[in-house]
Amino acid sequence: MLLCLCVALQKDKAEPFDVEEVVQEMPRDQRQTLWGKLALLLQDVLQELPEESREEGMEAKHVMAVVDGVTLVASASLNVLQEGDSYSALLETAHRLHGWSVLESLPVSEAPLQIHILTLCETWWKKSLKEKEKFGRTAFLAALQKSFTLKKPGVEIQRVWSLHDVLLSLDFTSEDNKQATDLLLQCFQFPNFIKNDDGKRFLVFLFSWDVGFVPMIHGTVKNGLEFYSKTRTAHITEIYFRAWKKASGDFLEQIESSCVQDLMRSAILLSRSSPVFDKVRQVIVNYFHKKKSCPRVEKMLYHLYKPVLWRALSAPNFEVRANAALLFAEAFPLHNPEQNCSNMDETIQKQLDTLLNDTHPTVRSSATLGVCKVLAKFWELFPPTIITDFLKKMMELATDSSSADVRCSVFKVCKRLSIPILEKLLPTLKYSLHDSSEKVRAAFVDVLIKGKEVRALKFWDVCQTDHLLTRLAIDTHPVSKRIVDLLFKSFFPVSEPEREWCCRCITLIQMNPAAARKFYHYAAQHTASSNILNLMLAIRRVLNSCIQKNSELSEINDSNKENSAQADPLLDTVTVARLLEVVVIMWKTVEKALKRNEDARKYMFSKFGNVMSKYFQAFEDEQCTAPLVQLASFMPPAAVPTFSCGVLSRLRRMDSGAAPAQYSQLLHCMCSWGLCADVLELTTDWLSDDKGNANRKVRIQETVEAKPDLALTYLEYLFNHTSTREKVLSVGEGPLKQLHTSVLNSHLSSASEDPERPEVETALRVFMYHGRLSAHLQHNVSSSYFRFITFPSFCSTMLQSSIQRVLPLFVQILSLDLVVILNFLTVCRDVILVGLADKAFKDQILHLCLLTLVSGECYLCVPAVLHILKEVVTDAFVPVENERDLENQEDPTSFNLGMVAKIFQVIIELLARRLRKEPEKGKQMSHPEEMITPESVEDMPPLSSVLLSVILKSPCVTSSLLNVLVVKMGTAV
Repeated sequence: MLLCLCVALQKDKAEPFDVEEVVQEMPRDQRQTLWGKLALLLQDVLQELPEESREEGMEAKHVMAVVDGVTLVASASLNVLQEGDSYSALLETAHRLHGWSVLESLPVSEAPLQIHILTLCETWWKKSLKEKEKFGRTAFLAALQKSFTLKKPGVEIQRVWSLHDVLLSLDFTSEDNKQATDLLLQCFQFPNFIKNDDGKRFLVFLFSWDVGFVPMIHGTVKNGLEFYSKTRTAHITEIYFRAWKKASGDFLEQIESSCVQDLMRSAILLSRSSPVFDKVRQVIVNYFHKKKSCPRVEKMLYHLYKPVLWRALSAPNFEVRANAALLFAEAFPLHNPEQNCSNMDETIQKQLDTLLNDTHPTVRSSATLGVCKVLAKFWELFPPTIITDFLKKMMELATDSSSADVRCSVFKVCKRLSIPILEKLLPTLKYSLHDSSEKVRAAFVDVLIKGKEVRALKFWDVCQTDHLLTRLAIDTHPVSKRIVDLLFKSFFPVSEPEREWCCRCITLIQMNPAAARKFYHYAAQHTASSNILNLMLAIRRVLNSCIQKNSELSEINDSNKENSAQADPLLDTVTVARLLEVVVIMWKTVEKALKRNEDARKYMFSKFGNVMSKYFQAFEDEQCTAPLVQLASFMPPAAVPTFSCGVLSRLRRMDSGAAPAQYSQLLHCMCSWGLCADVLELTTDWLSDDKGNANRKVRIQETVEAKPDLALTYLEYLFNHTSTREKVLSVGEGPLKQLHTSVLNSHLSSASEDPERPEVETALRVFMYHGRLSAHLQHNVSSSYFRFITFPSFCSTMLQSSIQRVLPLFVQILSLDLVVILNFLTVCRDVILVGLADKAFKDQILHLCLLTLVSGECYLCVPAVLHILKEVVTDAFVPVENERDLENQEDPTSFNLGMVAKIFQVIIELLARRLRKEPEKGKQMSHPEEMITPESVEDMPPLSSVLLSVILKSPCVTSSLLNVLVVKMGTAV
């Protein structure tokens, strides 16, 4: 009871009671007597507690309280232990506390007691008392295990580091210490150890525990390297370097051979597609190469690289040679600091000669980049003859027709060279602007941009401006945006007055209109939106000056400042049209910015709205009209009232055979103004079947002839473009329902069977667009009316319509629209392919295929029919899990397969007849070009070509695809 009271007083912070102070003040005899009685008390208490009652009852709690008190007094006694004290009784107590019966069987609720016992073991080790190895090992392993489970293990990691000397007392080869070895290896996979300063110190120390443990550490790191982040890899690199720096003797030799040199070999031998390739190079490059200023590191790299690098530079595998070239450049110069200067120069000369003479383009590309790094860092080390030879070699590689990567590497090299050298080299390489490879052109323009930034290299002395503009007009996005960056200040001098901007714009248009359009498309990426708006207003003033002879200045210009445009040039019609196009392009680039700034948006609407009517009157040429209509579509209809009121009438009066350029912008205007419903109403009226006569008159403000063909043309355009399609599908259920019903019921039932009448072809188009409209409605419209339009039911309806109404038309007018039949058969094949077809659907499509083949010129549909037969047969052979169910069930595919056999027989007879009568036409049915094995990705069908080109760009994805194919082929075998 007295012991428990002491424990309670020790834990009560309000009471000034300290057990350690009390024990310290005791005479030596009393302390030894106390320790002896503690040992007897602990022995008696543990004997009284049965094994099965340790986790329950008041008796167990009393015993645990006594044990806790004994541990507290024993720990306090250790702290005040004096020289000459006999602590055999304390040793006996520590053994009992450490024993399995106490330490290993404590319940979870007694975790504080376990901590006190471990603290006693830790103190025993630090005091270097008898049998300290046993207690130190227990405290060390407990702290190590606890550091893995805590969310914030900083304190435990610090305790592990404070106990790291315990490892020196453990035998690495002993089986008893296998648990400790496994825990130590886990530390290299535990992020908290790798990032923590004390954890790093501990991991560095582990490299010096035992020579045999070093390869195990390195194996663990290599196995986990794939899953390490870049930051964790950097920490591991630091640990390796610090371990090497501290090592000596056998440990140093083991670290260099088993770790550092093994990483060197991996960096050379690994494929570049390997997920650990970059991380292995990071381990080598980050610390060891960057620490070459230290003679010891330099000497180590020379000796470790010597047996592997020179051999790799001449290896049969080109990827090994390329990797070796990269490592060589990063480690340059590789020499023994103990050698004299003459030997060093010979070594450097030998190394440089090796790099650029390889036969494989990948190696030459890597070597070019590597030598560039070498020259940039050690320019002073090289004699002029070596530099001259290198530059000559680079000029040769710039025209290396065997590899675009090599040519691209040359210009990456050029970016690192000095401006005086570039001034001499680039003019001879100016035709690289027109290289066949996009990345070479982009790299060349990057060099010009770099020279422009330092204001020492004038790009127009390298490439003429007209060449740059020609390339800007026709090149891809990566190259075009770089050329705009290069030319921006020349044609958009932000520091000059706005009038100068406009003059430069006109100059650019006159030099190359297509390049001007590209330039102002990317201009918003290089300047503020306000500058773009100011340029648009400056162009407006120039346009106003072009029409001021036909208008009052007060009606056009907004102020005296604008009226003072007498110096603006009078432009021809073509230049005016190009200026209007530039305004439209720039408006699109700042449209989002205008939406965020309502005041600026209203100001632009007001400025351009005031003059739009004048522009339409003055610029009547078709080249000007198209951009004017686009410009009007950006503004609300109220801003251009005169024009907006006549758009629907112009669409109504359009000829049936009108070109897309005549109606496309008008449809965009109606959609952008939110007037899609009016266009749908017009098309619905033209397609409606009220009188069953396609030549009827429709009364919508004015009498016009119904034009179903033009209505379908409008629908095709609206649904083919994303922006207009979204506007149409958002008009609401009413207009869409009416249009859907009109398209479904018109012309299909009333069309004449005379193939000479235009209504027949219109009926076929109605049939096709009805299907497209149904698909759009199913996907985009959420309504009870459209819920029944599921894809199978839609296709079933289409099949019934085709058999009952459309198929006779197919037979008669196949020469007019074979594409309709082929498209429909392709859609039906896809329905079967994705598993949406039921038995009724398959029966109907097979019936349709048979009718198609026995009629007229439908032999050209044979390839499409064969695809359908293949899918029907493939879909019929579905594996059945239960054979008993198969026996008791009628085969639902019997009719389908019988019909397939019949159709196939018809196809064979048809082919035989055609080949006998007309051999050339018979060959058309077999599509001989499809039987040719493609020699490249470009020779494959479009979808396959696109997919493979994407897959082959990534070595990882390509490898995964090949692995899957191998597995599938193995399974099939």
